[in-house]
Amino acid sequence: MGHGSSKSSSSDDSTNGDSTNSRSHSSRRERIKKKLHLHRHLHRRGDGSSRGSHSRHPKLSSLEDFAGIALVTLISAEMKFKDKWLACISIGEQTFRSEISDQTIKPQWNSEKKFLLESNGPHVAKISVFETNRISKNHLIGYCEVDLFKFLSRDSDSDVEVFELLDPSSPGVVVGKISLSCSIEDPTETEKSFARRILSIVDYNGDGQLSFSEFSELINVFGNQHAEEKKVELFKTADENGDGVVSIDELATLLAMQQEKEPLINNCPVCGEFLEVSDKLNSMIHMSLCFDEGTGNQVMTGGFLTDKQASYGWMFKLSEWAHVSSYDAGLNSGSNASHIVVFDRKKKRLVEEIIDGKIVLSMRAIYQSKVGLGIMDKGAKELLQSISEKQGKKMNLPESAKDIPAFLKFFKDQINMAEVKYPMHHFKTFNEFFIRELKPGARPVACEGRDDVAVCAADCRLMTFNTVEDSLRFWIKGKKFSLRGLLGNIPCSDTFIGGTLVIFRLAPQDYHRFHFPVSGKIEQIVDVPGCLYTVNPIAVNSKYCNVFTENKRAVSIISTADFGKVAFVAIGATMVGSITFTKKAGDYVQKGDEFGYFSFGGSTVICVFEKDSIALDEDLLAYSARSIETLVSVGMQLGVSVRKRAQLPLPDIRNITIF
Repeated sequence: MGHGSSKSSSSDDSTNGDSTNSRSHSSRRERIKKKLHLHRHLHRRGDGSSRGSHSRHPKLSSLEDFAGIALVTLISAEMKFKDKWLACISIGEQTFRSEISDQTIKPQWNSEKKFLLESNGPHVAKISVFETNRISKNHLIGYCEVDLFKFLSRDSDSDVEVFELLDPSSPGVVVGKISLSCSIEDPTETEKSFARRILSIVDYNGDGQLSFSEFSELINVFGNQHAEEKKVELFKTADENGDGVVSIDELATLLAMQQEKEPLINNCPVCGEFLEVSDKLNSMIHMSLCFDEGTGNQVMTGGFLTDKQASYGWMFKLSEWAHVSSYDAGLNSGSNASHIVVFDRKKKRLVEEIIDGKIVLSMRAIYQSKVGLGIMDKGAKELLQSISEKQGKKMNLPESAKDIPAFLKFFKDQINMAEVKYPMHHFKTFNEFFIRELKPGARPVACEGRDDVAVCAADCRLMTFNTVEDSLRFWIKGKKFSLRGLLGNIPCSDTFIGGTLVIFRLAPQDYHRFHFPVSGKIEQIVDVPGCLYTVNPIAVNSKYCNVFTENKRAVSIISTADFGKVAFVAIGATMVGSITFTKKAGDYVQKGDEFGYFSFGGSTVICVFEKDSIALDEDLLAYSARSIETLVSVGMQLGVSVRKRAQLPLPDIRNITIF
């Protein structure tokens, strides 16, 4: 497909020829730019980019962490009934979805996506299958979790495997099967594959060959002003017979080799992002994931944070109060977000907190406006107190036990009854179920026997801050929040000036017993009367509300050998009728021991450490700095005493996922 050269017989002809060639080259360059622009447009549209969202690909922390690029294909499923189906795959902070199938019991998708795998990064993929509804919400029917490392290392000649889909409401009940394949790409093959796809942009007639002028103009479009000599050298090396035409495969191989030595591409041709010349591997990974045209199968749509977001029907999206609400991770912009997304520390992926939409709208109306808080000041606080007391009494009545199945159904797979100490029929009231105990060993304690390692005090959504000032900058927006206000009038409040703040927020679906984060002696427990605002981020992020300093709470002081004094503040919330302690002042306790429980509702524990007494785990600090709560369990490591920090390496920040 080379372009022949013609000789001119006169200067005018030469001039006209030069002019014609110039126009031809200019026109051709414009066509290339338009093609790249189209890819860029499709990429952004496919990612679902929107204000406040993050569309960048995961970045490799170090060469040693690179485990490869995995190509995952959702092939088909076999369900129990006919419907139109879609499938989602979530890993780390990314979620992708397939197209919607035909009305069938055996949907076929053949949808694929590439994922960066790191040796210490997210590698467990959640596959979710939804029945679709064009008007309202789509319904999650089944899911499975696949460890990609185990999948790739199994002893099998086939890349395909069938997994059972579990009922989210009844784990253990199989509702279908899904077939998927997963294969790993060799880095060199990944580079060659990417080069082929890039070069094919200028292969207008599709014959698999390029002339030098086409190759040259493609490189020029990439904006590298210093590659003229290299591209001539590359093309000549590939054009062994000197006919001015080279196959795309040959040129791709050479281009990949050159990219390893001295990159010719400075900017991603799809999204336009600048590529670090010194970071060749990440550049290759970025472009490979960006320019993911796969093997001819349907490429999954991306840009979603959770499978729930990816599954929404179009009509439901229109009803989401779009002009004032957003769908993003973290609530740094206030509670304009209509969905709360947190990072699951154990599974290393984003998950959406289940909360009724009507409650979200109500809380935003009350806690995010001066009018709403004005109503609170004119008697609504007393009303909340009265409602909480009545609801608490109601939940202690035998007839309240009938609400337990509906509660479990609403929270689907977020409550694991297999780890609960007693079976369902044991609970005679709803509150007995709400304050349920767990089986021994259900919550292992990190570094048990080492009192210099602090652990998480609750199953919760966690925020950690080195200073109170950091918490005000990233999370707490109440204008009157202060350490003195939080701790009340305890004599030793000055001990915690400049201290470290840790917030454990419990949602209704959580295990509602709280435990000691450190070992030591309980010096005192002081009750502080107050209101019962919600502890939901919608209120915590409100500048009009001072949840932590106005709510009913109990302040305990624990004296420790490794951390000095630690303040443990149990804070009541809407519908929390009482805070009950199972230990008393004067008791000596071990970290991980039970301290007490909250009755029905959401609630929060705040721990305050003395200044420079604890080095919090870096992954927790990193997510908190992005205003993202981390989902943790009782006993997970929280931090290490600064006095003995050198004895235990902290989790490496390179091992967390940043999007």
